[in-house]
Amino acid sequence: MIENSKTYDKYFVVDTNIILEDFSNISNLSQEGTNLIILPEIVLDEIDSKKSGFEEINYQARQFARFLEDSTIKASYEAQKHQIISLEIGLIDIHIISKSSYETDTKQISLNISNDRKILEIASFTNRYYPKTIEFISNDIMARVRATSLNLETTFLKGDGKDDIEIEYVKEIDIEFQDLENIENKNILELDKDYLPENYSYCMNVKNSDQVLLCAIKHGKINPLDETMLRDQIIIPLNKEQLFFTNAMLDLYYNIIIVEAKAGSGKTLLALSSGVKLIRQKHYQRIIYIRNSIESLDKGEDVGYLPGLEEKFAIYNHPLMDSLKYMARSEHKKKNTHKKQYIAPTEAEIDERVSQTIENYSIETMWVGEMRGRTLTEAFIIVDETQNISNKTMQMVLSRVDSTCKVVILGSNKQIDNFYVNKYTNSLTTLLKSSINKSDLVNLYALKLKKVLRGPITQWAESIF
Repeated sequence: MIENSKTYDKYFVVDTNIILEDFSNISNLSQEGTNLIILPEIVLDEIDSKKSGFEEINYQARQFARFLEDSTIKASYEAQKHQIISLEIGLIDIHIISKSSYETDTKQISLNISNDRKILEIASFTNRYYPKTIEFISNDIMARVRATSLNLETTFLKGDGKDDIEIEYVKEIDIEFQDLENIENKNILELDKDYLPENYSYCMNVKNSDQVLLCAIKHGKINPLDETMLRDQIIIPLNKEQLFFTNAMLDLYYNIIIVEAKAGSGKTLLALSSGVKLIRQKHYQRIIYIRNSIESLDKGEDVGYLPGLEEKFAIYNHPLMDSLKYMARSEHKKKNTHKKQYIAPTEAEIDERVSQTIENYSIETMWVGEMRGRTLTEAFIIVDETQNISNKTMQMVLSRVDSTCKVVILGSNKQIDNFYVNKYTNSLTTLLKSSINKSDLVNLYALKLKKVLRGPITQWAESIF
């Protein structure tokens, strides 16, 4: 018999990763006390073990601990060899459930699997004990599969149902030849009555001609791209997508650029090349490269990296270093094309050029754990792998940036490695959703790079996986 006679609309058993993704998920799931939140004791143990450190999950663990400090114990009782503690935090009701011994033998399996099974033992008990079917909430697919095998209802945190809408960032329309006359700064509604704020760019196909005009839309006005100017840099844009992307980065009008791109589409390489060009033009003083430190490890074990030019710079920022080396080779080739016989540079020469580039353009990496309390100024900022960054972390990163910066946000929802987020809850998705609306605070630009240029193997992998 349940000691707490109150009934709820829903009963949620919450996995650790839901809280470490964002501790406020508890409040959202509670729906002002209409739903009961059930936490197995193992969840508290796992959160407690994450309180030390400077990663986002450590911050969320500490925030949740502070959240629990405001709780009031309403009741404590035993039921079917399980100890239940009923807490009240404002309107939120939480039951913490423990048991003295578990069926799982921790000596024969790894700790993370053991913890998952203990959590599911508690979930199975609650499914029998409470008056309504419980729902197990986890962003861990393996935990959800195990829960399903135990006949538990299970789901993961996702967005508001608008996450999978295909947004038309680049729109194709047909125009008449005479429309080309005085087209610059013409109102886009004169050529496209169905224009939406999300239509940041246009491919205008001239009827009865092979001519295509590429345009960006600023303040509802048409701005044709200067393709000659865009190709005048270390890395030359190779297709329409890359031209649009490069134009947005080099145009000082935009201060936030959001790009979802497939692997091998050239996003990091083009961003670095554009940043270098803008620094040469003295629009910015430095390039800051921010990449989330969660790697493809079981349970999302956090791996940090340090700023600076030391060897760790290369170890933890391979995408950046690979791009810098590619740029060094490209620049070397351009400078030596006039020679009768081209001699490729040695690895030592490339490493020296990379070091010189890092110094000349003040390229630095920044770890999100060291950003709180800082202000970033006069910088071209590249935030890479944002599909692995939570909304809270991205909010913190962007809140460090002042008006003298440009931010280029890159990611791919096909390459999520962070155990604590998914394609519905990560910051890339949140930012892409925000890009369909006009902002009065910032000048946004958004784009998807769909063409793989790295090579046939990458393109094949993208197509089958």
